[in-house]
Amino acid sequence: MDRDWMEPLDLDAVAAHAGYSRYHFVRAFKAVYGQTPGQYLSGRRIERAEEMLRTANLSVTEICTLVGFTSLGTFSARFKRQTGVSPSEYRARHVGRGAALIPGCYAMLWAGGFSPAKEPPGRRGAGDRNSEEAG
Repeated sequence: MDRDWMEPLDLDAVAAHAGYSRYHFVRAFKAVYGQTPGQYLSGRRIERAEEMLRTANLSVTEICTLVGFTSLGTFSARFKRQTGVSPSEYRARHVGRGAALIPGCYAMLWAGGFSPAKEPPGRRGAGDRNSEEAG
């Protein structure tokens, strides 16, 4: 869940990967982490959203989608519950305290909006240091 926090995660698949039934996984996870897997994942996504709000020149809606939420309302409510302020208020408090904002196109590239698999055929491998390993 820490690695694939942006992706839609299926609880049954995560539990199977851990070698548990869905229900046993939820009980064991909550016993160890003090929260359900869904609560944990939501928290991790909000942490990533905080980082993007501080550093990237993207709209709240774009950040909502990039961190894995499908509903802006749900994202905003959970963000406020976790941080005490709305995403817009959070940005207003933190922007300008560090380096300049990263342009949105670069932030989206970094956040997974670009995939080498989507690159046009014939372009992959030119200057790619992993091309020897892949071939």
